[in-house]
Amino acid sequence: MPSPFASQVKWNADGLVPAVVQDARDGRVLMLAWMNAESLALTLQTGYTHFWSRSRRELWKKGATSGNLQRVTELRLDCDGDTIVAKVEQDGPACHTGSPTCFFWVADGAGALREAPEAAPLGGVLDRVYQVIEARRAAADPSASYVARLFAKGRDGILKKIAEEAGEVLLAAKGGDPDAVTREVADLLFHTLVAMADAGVRPDDVAAELARRFGTSGIDEKANRQKG
Repeated sequence: MPSPFASQVKWNADGLVPAVVQDARDGRVLMLAWMNAESLALTLQTGYTHFWSRSRRELWKKGATSGNLQRVTELRLDCDGDTIVAKVEQDGPACHTGSPTCFFWVADGAGALREAPEAAPLGGVLDRVYQVIEARRAAADPSASYVARLFAKGRDGILKKIAEEAGEVLLAAKGGDPDAVTREVADLLFHTLVAMADAGVRPDDVAAELARRFGTSGIDEKANRQKG
């Protein structure tokens, strides 16, 4: 018996539906593939994307050979029921070319195609750095890891480092050198992520708080906090 989700899908004449795969961390569109009823059922059952290959006429699990698995965090169906969006946590590149996304061709003003350099979205980078910080923290070997040494110094040591890095940002910004500002802000963000990990706060928590503030003026936000 099909799942309630599958029962709402409007399959095409070949029993297929397009599935747009989107990175749950940063919102990038990663790839487009096709699902049939069986691959959708496997996706729902296992939590990993499965598709139907129209050329090979067989089911395939994304990453089964390459290791670039896609763990599904959410499945959505569009208003017409004829397109699926799968939000995933992608391991490695999504494209067989090694690109993070299959959509790397960009049309210029004349309609000609060029290959666009893939700029790493800040949210995705912060999430990945945070994961590395957590892994280094778990290893707890100060002799082999800078992050582990920071955690070994305790919270006061971590916060002292943030104060130092914030001062470096101020000096770089006053100097007006964009490259210097970029480097110092990167250092500050890194050490802020260490403090977040120490406090049990994830990048997604901060992103949700920023999203909540959209449409709210800074003055109103401060006033609301003072009331609390």
